[in-house]
Amino acid sequence: MKHLPYFCRGKVVRGFSRGSKQLGIPTANFPEQVVDNLPNDLSPGIYYGWASVGNGSVQKMVLSIGWIPYCRYRKKKSVETHIIHTFKEDFYGEILSIVITGYIRPEKNFRSIDALISAIQDDLEEAKKRLNLPEHLKLKEHHFFHLPESKIMNGH
Repeated sequence: MKHLPYFCRGKVVRGFSRGSKQLGIPTANFPEQVVDNLPNDLSPGIYYGWASVGNGSVQKMVLSIGWIPYCRYRKKKSVETHIIHTFKEDFYGEILSIVITGYIRPEKNFRSIDALISAIQDDLEEAKKRLNLPEHLKLKEHHFFHLPESKIMNGH
């Protein structure tokens, strides 16, 4: 994947609300135009990297790029980012900055919600390990995460 690391930014929009409600794993979703501009070699699958909301702290994240086969009614590709951090409130409309640093696995379907949750938990653990490696840690401090004051919304 020649485009990694890949730097991406956009406003957080409402998704299908399954991440936090059904899975217990909240996700931040990018609008279609951000997803449509992804490089073609970022094939559907599970990736990891760093994320920041506004000028907030930079946190580890895992994201899914694709159609989410378990949720069969997807018509458009999406990017769903799970930031490995607990936020006090939703941040719809805020600017989300991410750096995708690596790839975990291809997108796949699951026989049950429990199998999906188990796979997501494994992905989270794998991402945490990999993001502790020096080649990934250095990107946590990248100037990309420092937005001009005019881009900050709601104190984030």
